[in-house]
Amino acid sequence: MKFITFLEEKIFLVLEQITFLIIIAFIFSMIGIKGIYIALTIVVLAFFMLLYLIIEYSKQKRKYRKITSLVDNLEEKYLITEIIDKPTDIESQSYYYALKQACKAMNDKISELEKENADYQEYVESFAHEIKTPISAISLTLDNNKDYSLKREIDKINLLVEQMLYYARSGNTEKDYFVKEVELSELIHNVILKYRYYILDKKIILNIHDLDYTVFTDEKWLTFIISQIIQNAIKYLDKDKKEIEIWGSNKENSVNLFIRDNGCGIKESDLLRAFEKGFTGTNRKKEHSTGMGLYLSKKVCDRLGLQLQIQSKENEYTRLVITFPKSKLHNIDG
Repeated sequence: MKFITFLEEKIFLVLEQITFLIIIAFIFSMIGIKGIYIALTIVVLAFFMLLYLIIEYSKQKRKYRKITSLVDNLEEKYLITEIIDKPTDIESQSYYYALKQACKAMNDKISELEKENADYQEYVESFAHEIKTPISAISLTLDNNKDYSLKREIDKINLLVEQMLYYARSGNTEKDYFVKEVELSELIHNVILKYRYYILDKKIILNIHDLDYTVFTDEKWLTFIISQIIQNAIKYLDKDKKEIEIWGSNKENSVNLFIRDNGCGIKESDLLRAFEKGFTGTNRKKEHSTGMGLYLSKKVCDRLGLQLQIQSKENEYTRLVITFPKSKLHNIDG
């Protein structure tokens, strides 16, 4: 708040004071007081009037800075009325009342939406768990009958259900998060087994090496992340000789996990959007794409304190890198 702006707000008060000084000068002149004394009186009164305005401006500025600081530092800004002091003047009280009612309405709406979201998430999780039972039964039957073409379709359904379940949970990883030592080689082996029919059907060459590393993270969520990356890689392999390479490396402050495929790659102009929700790329076939795999992988990595980066060259390769910090458990951005 600038002083000139403050004076504009106090224009009527300033005009009142000027009028008062003019009246005082007129009265003094009528009763015969010398001009020098009148001028001196006017200067003294004007000085005190200006001093009053400066002090009032300083008080208002301190109050302004206090409120703006509180707002800037408050994460849930709709709770501002709970931490600011109730004003004493009538005009400010009316604004305070209006703000308080608006914040109350916002809080009520947020509570309602949070309950609806929790109910919906509970339903989605319940549905996903329930539907997995008949899917597993059908899958087992097809295994026994050696009907691998239908088995692959059932596996697709199962993977989509799994993605839906993890999407529903991805906003609340802190409630479903357990840090422990995870062997990368074992975890990668389990993920590859899940996609073995796709890998065999597409005759994909696997090059897996240098994975004798232990990282600290949540095994279930990391399995999901890597599954999404592998699934994405398989989907976009378009060469006659299809390859997926997975390896690790040890750095001073981190362990890196690399997953590289020799698929269609991503345009350079699309790389910045690779982790956007629903983005499938402008050079990729979209009939089997949801644009959710990399989006969910990045979202979960961020919440688990892991770094996920992507590099790609169109028509040549795509490489994802997961970085696991050393010597600390990962904080969650809850």
